[in-house]
Amino acid sequence: MALPRKLKNFAVFKDGISYLGQVPEVTLPVLTRKMEEYQAGGMGGPVKQDFGMEAMSMEYKMAGWADGTHSGFGSGRHDGTMLRFAGALDAEDTGQVDVIEVVARGRISEIDKGSAKVGEATEHTYKMELSYYKEVLNGQTIAEIDFVNMVEIIDGEDNQAAVRAALGV
Repeated sequence: MALPRKLKNFAVFKDGISYLGQVPEVTLPVLTRKMEEYQAGGMGGPVKQDFGMEAMSMEYKMAGWADGTHSGFGSGRHDGTMLRFAGALDAEDTGQVDVIEVVARGRISEIDKGSAKVGEATEHTYKMELSYYKEVLNGQTIAEIDFVNMVEIIDGEDNQAAVRAALGV
């Protein structure tokens, strides 16, 4: 019987700056398909039609005040901020450590400073709206989604290749 790989530790880099030891939590984006129910005469029930992906967002928390954390807020670019998450996955049944890496590009849409109280830890939450997301496990791309360039690669299959070809792009 195998045991699941567990995230043992991680590091976060924002625009190439390491925030090692300052980010206690990252909420990776939920990948969601935009589905619409369709049923016409002669059909015994509805089917869900796929209309692409929903918007992607992610959050990360900073343990207090850190330099450079506000850069990218109000940026005019859809991909003005890059966040890189590098994690170590430990398999306790084999002792193997796997590498998980997430690269996300977008813009910071929300900064929540939470509350500040003397003698207690503070935590600031940053929300990013993403236009690009890439997840890599041990050097193999699991998912790469680039909304602007119409790229959607899931487990090696580019779901948008035929659409790009049809459009001549």
